[in-house]
Amino acid sequence: MTIHSDVTQIVGGTPLVRLNKASERSGAEIVAKLEGANPANSVKDRIGVAMIDAAEKSGQLKPGGTIVEATSGNTGIALAMVGAARGYTVILTMPESMSKERRALLRAFGATLELTPKADGMRGAVEKAESLADEGAVLVRQFANQANAAIHEATTGPEIVKDTDGKVDAFVSGIGTGGTITGVGRAFKAAGVDARIVAVEPAASPLLSSGEAGPHMIQGLGANFVPEVLDQDIYDEVVTVENEDAF
Repeated sequence: MTIHSDVTQIVGGTPLVRLNKASERSGAEIVAKLEGANPANSVKDRIGVAMIDAAEKSGQLKPGGTIVEATSGNTGIALAMVGAARGYTVILTMPESMSKERRALLRAFGATLELTPKADGMRGAVEKAESLADEGAVLVRQFANQANAAIHEATTGPEIVKDTDGKVDAFVSGIGTGGTITGVGRAFKAAGVDARIVAVEPAASPLLSSGEAGPHMIQGLGANFVPEVLDQDIYDEVVTVENEDAF
């Protein structure tokens, strides 16, 4: 009998699924890694657990402590899930442009939510989180936390290599914190997988491709600053996506 001690023990190991219609249209085999199969329904579950594990291991986060973070949604949901499972207080800051559904889910996990002006983007949410981090609270700093990229290098990338037998021609990832593309790209290189690494950002905020940041409607991508976690040498190409196409 296998019974996990809590929900944080069942993150990862998500399946690859062939996108049949897209494959037929393109003439290439296109597969998606279903990170929505994680317990809080996104790839950010991996870093939510990893960053809290790292904070616990370092002694920075004490039992019953407080976690503070800026989020566009999914990382906050993951942190709120970990906080609920392990008994931490979670305070999150988020641009007011993010969906009401995300706000409701965060509060359902017991997190406290502070909204910041839409015009300030993620930078405004980060600055608010820094101001809220009282002495003794742990500011997770997902955009700079090296546990972010490291968990993708240790799990996400190797899972893809294993499930494809290393036969990957290209890997495409949207850029939020940059942790996924950085970690997976490093894992591919370590495994000798010669795949083209493609970064995706909003056309309305082409910071990586054109050096211009601006407001956009794509939640989770385009933080309007270059994240410290992102290894800009890891990707081969940056493509942009219009708001309408993303929806």
